[in-house]
This record gives sequence, structure tokens and C-alpha cells, in this order.
Amino acid sequence: MAEAGTQTGYLVTEKLVKRFDEAVAVDEVSLSIGKGEIFALLGSSGCGKSTLLRMLAGFEKPTSGRIMLGGQDVANMPPYDRPVNMMFQSYALFPHLNIWENVAFGLKREGLPKAEVQQRTDEMLGLVQLTPYAQRKPHQLSGGQQQRVALARSLAKRPKLLLLDEPLGALDKKLREQTQFELVNIIEKVGVTVVMVTHDQEEAMTMASRIAIMSKGRVLQVGTPEEIYEHPRNKFVADFIGNVNLFAGKLSVDEPDRCAASTGIGEVHVGHGVSGTLNMPVSIAVRPEKIEISKTRPEGVGFNLFQGKVKEIGYLGSYTTYILQASDGSKVRATEANTTRQDLSDITWEDEVYFWWDDKAAVVLRD
Repeated sequence: MAEAGTQTGYLVTEKLVKRFDEAVAVDEVSLSIGKGEIFALLGSSGCGKSTLLRMLAGFEKPTSGRIMLGGQDVANMPPYDRPVNMMFQSYALFPHLNIWENVAFGLKREGLPKAEVQQRTDEMLGLVQLTPYAQRKPHQLSGGQQQRVALARSLAKRPKLLLLDEPLGALDKKLREQTQFELVNIIEKVGVTVVMVTHDQEEAMTMASRIAIMSKGRVLQVGTPEEIYEHPRNKFVADFIGNVNLFAGKLSVDEPDRCAASTGIGEVHVGHGVSGTLNMPVSIAVRPEKIEISKTRPEGVGFNLFQGKVKEIGYLGSYTTYILQASDGSKVRATEANTTRQDLSDITWEDEVYFWWDDKAAVVLRD
């Protein structure tokens, strides 16, 4: 994860709206992004994130609202006049040009002096560690190397804002994970402000200093990856980022530093208040990795201790997922780190187990 930008308001959108006939693709989106920040727009297909990115690039004109970049309103400025570059998922490299020529292409089109084109292109190839490949054609490079060529070409023109559209979507999972950190390191060395669009939660949480969760054209929550994951504001955000157990119930206790709700599995206690009214409907969110399980009753656990039966076990290498059937028939997901070999575990299918979590591991979400 990149560090959060130290300045605020370098890129600002104010009540940005985009309509296509009667359909509202982007609905009054207001964001403030710091200089040098890597900011992610995260959401499912059709949520408006790509339309928002295209408005930042100048490919779509806003129906209403403002886009401020470095104090200048660029909402009605054509793309070629904006200090903005966009890197597409397909990379769009020219197959007939070698790597050096691909990176230099935009600089030549700007009519820069030959010496400056040479200096910037060489600098960018060095930055992405592809100098030895300068004379090769794109098809002679791996997917990860092609991605770095596209990044070098985007950075060569020294944009104030770099837009990334699903930057790692064309790579396989293992290469994608490796390239995430490489990409962040390169961007941080240059210091450019970045807005990236992705539907990949892991990619957003690894690369971005802050994330905006979008749904139906609106921004539902903005925060650091930790804030989004640990303190979601609603059920959509909680369920969209990672796995989560949601226990529906009614508020039974509400004090400044704690509360509780009556749910199908029993009374669930939470380590914060909600300033609500008793009997109001709520959902309690608990991440699977916060839940502990054991065949024997744990000592010293007063709250949030329940019983269930193991119905499914999924071994995923570094951790194991258990699907438990609670007393009310609902399914509860728990994950346990594999600190010992899986064949040494004493928990198997159809076992009766206890499961529990700390009250501070849960979050109350208003329905």
C-alpha cells in the first residue's frame, strides 16, 4: 500500500455528474485527492468508475460539476490540452516500433528537441529497468515487461495526473501480485498523482493510499484500505471488500463504548456504541479471520461465544476456511492461519465446535 498524499485538494471533483440520456452514470461525485497520492476507484462493472476516469481524462464531458487540477478548472478542457496521461489495460503498444521508439513516440509528436527526447526516453527506460530491452519489439517481452513499457511511455511526458484503467488486468494472478509493488515503487519515485480504476479489491488495497468505493454512480465511502476494511459504513462496503459475516438483529444495548444486538445466533456484543434507539434493526459485521474456533470450550470468554457444526473445509495453503452451521441454521465463515500442517488439525467435517470473537472485532451497521 502506498503512503497517503501529504497535500489535499490537488485534484478535486465538485458534484460531478454525467448523464447519458436518462441514465445517470456518475451522480454528484465530490473527491479531494492529494498531490503524489495513488487513489483507487473501486467497484463492480457499471458502477460509474470508468466514466469518472474518462471525464478526468477529457474523453467525456461532464453534464455538470467541476474538475480542478492544481487549482485550474479543466472540466471543459480538451484531452490534448490537459497535463494528463492515461494508461489502458491493453497497453496499446505499437507492434512495429521497438521499445525505445514506443516510449519516445509521444515526445516526438510534441516536437521536443531530439536531445530532450533521447534524455527523457533513456531516463524512463532506466526507471522501469528495461534499458537492455530498448531495441526489442513488444511481442518479444513478457506481459509484465509490456506493462512497464506502457507506464514508461505514460510518464515520459511528465503529466501532472496519471490515470490507470485496470492497469494489471491483462496479467495472470502471480505476475499481477508481483507487478503491483513494482508499479507503486516506480510511481512513488516519479511523484506523480495517480487515479486508478479497478474491480480487483486486492489490487486496490495493495497499491492505493486511499480508495473510493462506488456503486450506481455514487461514492459510498472513501478511506485508507484499513479504514475501508475494518470500519465499513454500510453492508454494501462490508460485503464488497473481502469476506464478511453479517448477523441481522435488533439493538438491545446501546452505551457510549459498547452495544449489543439480539440476533438469530444469540446476543452479539460490540465494542463501540451506535447512538441509536433500542430495537432498531442493525447488522453486525465480523470478518472471518477475527473468528476463532475450537472443539473444546475456551476459558475466559464471556461474550460472543457460540456453537456450530463444521459443514465445509477449504484448504488454501496459508489459511483454511471453515463454513460452520450455527444454531439457527445460518452459515458462519471462519478462517484460521495454517501455522502447522493441515493434516495435524483436529477439526474435520461434521465436528461440533465452539466459535467466538472479541467484541472489538465486530462493527455495527445500520440497516
